[in-house]
Amino acid sequence: MRARARKELGQHFLVDENILGVIGRLAELDEEDVVLEVGPGLGVLTTYLADRVAQVYAVELDTSLGPQLVERLAGRPNVELRFGDALELDLTDVAPGAGKLVANLPYNIATPLVVESLDGLPEIDLWCVMVQREVADRFFAVTSTKAYGAVSVLIQLVAERTGFHAVSRNVFRPRPNVESAIVAFRRTGLPPDFGHVKRIVEASFAHRRKKLANSLALSGIDIGGADIPDVRAEELTPPQFVQLAGSLR
Repeated sequence: MRARARKELGQHFLVDENILGVIGRLAELDEEDVVLEVGPGLGVLTTYLADRVAQVYAVELDTSLGPQLVERLAGRPNVELRFGDALELDLTDVAPGAGKLVANLPYNIATPLVVESLDGLPEIDLWCVMVQREVADRFFAVTSTKAYGAVSVLIQLVAERTGFHAVSRNVFRPRPNVESAIVAFRRTGLPPDFGHVKRIVEASFAHRRKKLANSLALSGIDIGGADIPDVRAEELTPPQFVQLAGSLR
């Protein structure tokens, strides 16, 4: 029985294997790599990875794909398949030792999964993910642009972009209504007290039409007598947010 993509899960199955070479190059795959893949779908990328790395941990939410995935992955002992919600599972336990996150991410979890992995998966050194083009552009947007937001700041505080590749809609089934892109980025470090920094960044952008002090206050941040710049959040660079968070400890 042919698997059908479930719209409510943001599924768009990768079916064109020509794009796999691009993913492999941007992911800098090595035979010793341990890779986490979220949303394997029909297993096209999973089998490609399994043939090139030491271990693949694949996490899939849709249990209806089980029979087809198990059949496709048969004979590949270096793949461990787990069914569950990647946003709720302890991925450090699911994918021990994973140093790379390589995935065609379901549209509806792409941003929260990447953001949570920044500090939640400290062993991940390189991300290579296929996401909506709009989301990919947001990851490394520059200040004072419409795309620049909390996710831009958080990712840029932790990683630098190493690769980007626009992807045709024709590589997916069903064909999505939006453009996609592969974006790769490598960890550069994690700012101290990242949880606090994240809270300040998200509060700063929660009311992005308002000035920074107002957005922070409306989000429940006690600004006290801190010297808050008289600007909107989109005008601050990622390092300036670290300074802001420090003044609001």
